[in-house]
Amino acid sequence: MSIYLNKDSKIIVQGMTGGMGSKHTTLMVDAGSNIVGGVNARKAGTSVELGGKDLPVYGNVEEAMKETGANVSVVFVPPAFTKDACIEAIDAGIELLVVITEGVPVQDTAEVWAYLDGKSTRMIGPNCPGIITPGESLAGITPHTISGTGPVGLVSKSGT
Repeated sequence: MSIYLNKDSKIIVQGMTGGMGSKHTTLMVDAGSNIVGGVNARKAGTSVELGGKDLPVYGNVEEAMKETGANVSVVFVPPAFTKDACIEAIDAGIELLVVITEGVPVQDTAEVWAYLDGKSTRMIGPNCPGIITPGESLAGITPHTISGTGPVGLVSKSGT
């Protein structure tokens, strides 16, 4: 059973090359998530090895989606850049946007939620541990070892 996320979900990570992004990308790979790349405009065209996978870094979400077929983005960027990262993903047409970043200004969050109106993107967060479909995929920071496969998935919209 899956909730928004399954073994076939193709995940990109905005902020994958930063400290928290690289740490949790590794843990998502270890959980079996299909991480297909990351986004960092300053490091576009490079790759990083995380969780035993060589992951390409793209300049923007649209490019990452075009090259990989990604349909999920997990956001690990600093609070001051979260609003722009979310709008970039929404404009690219990402299906599922999981915003892990905490400390996002309330005004920025309100503007992103308003921006979502009429768009096809589903957003979870900010300041959330993400989504896990046990035994299939993890998009976020929830420890995958706390659950087993079965009829229950976990979607946590805010707070840990």
